[in-house]
Amino acid sequence: MRPPSPRSLALDLLSTLRGGSMPVGALVAAGALFGIAENGMRVALTRLLARGAIARDERGRYRLGPAAAALDARVVGWRRLEDRVQRWEGGWIGVLVAASKPRRGAAAARPARALRLLGFAPFQPGLMLRADNLRGGVPGVRDELRELGLDRSAPVFAVGALDDAAEARARALWDAAALRRDYARNRRELAAGEARLARLPESAAMVESFRLGGRVIRALVSDPLLPEPLVPAEERRALAAALHRYDRAGRRAWAAFMKRHGAPHLAQSLPTDGASAVA
Repeated sequence: MRPPSPRSLALDLLSTLRGGSMPVGALVAAGALFGIAENGMRVALTRLLARGAIARDERGRYRLGPAAAALDARVVGWRRLEDRVQRWEGGWIGVLVAASKPRRGAAAARPARALRLLGFAPFQPGLMLRADNLRGGVPGVRDELRELGLDRSAPVFAVGALDDAAEARARALWDAAALRRDYARNRRELAAGEARLARLPESAAMVESFRLGGRVIRALVSDPLLPEPLVPAEERRALAAALHRYDRAGRRAWAAFMKRHGAPHLAQSLPTDGASAVA
């Protein structure tokens, strides 16, 4: 398995802090566990600082910056995933991406990432669709898409009264069978991994919890949150419950390291192996 990039490792570690900051020495030491050289971590921190993704205090300690706030809130929100959904009444939400203004550079990837994170799928060229089952409805989805990087010129609107053929095509946009297989596989791997963590040395437990927990967090953060009857919601909830249990074990694996380096104890989730860079 490829090691995390210095950028994603730094962002993920900083996202776990409980209202505090982390010394550069801790970030460098964590990077060494994954084969990341000290210079590589320091260069990544300098670039993240320049972008506003992280901030540095007067003691040279780092915390997340304002530029990372929207995506970080999305990532750590996996714990309250089911709070995001409501009963589906059969409607859809559309986004007309053909109308949005083209972007260049890193900004060009943000609209696609925003749509993917909110579970949209291409219905026809230029039109993205998802079930209208998220709390807040169209206005809430519109606001979140824009916070995550969708251009404000892209219309976000309610879609209803599809004919039978279009309705069938809309319901088939997601591979529900593959989602269900992934839910079951991830539950099995979390259960086996939780039992294994207690037997591993500290550094090995830190690396394994980062990688396995992070992979499953990425899967949940990117889950389209399909409603019944497209996917049985109970299977998604069972995976989230298994991840809650693994998360507690993962935080225990990292606790002594964080204490030695003078960083606040992990607050809400274990480090997430690039989940904060889920693009």
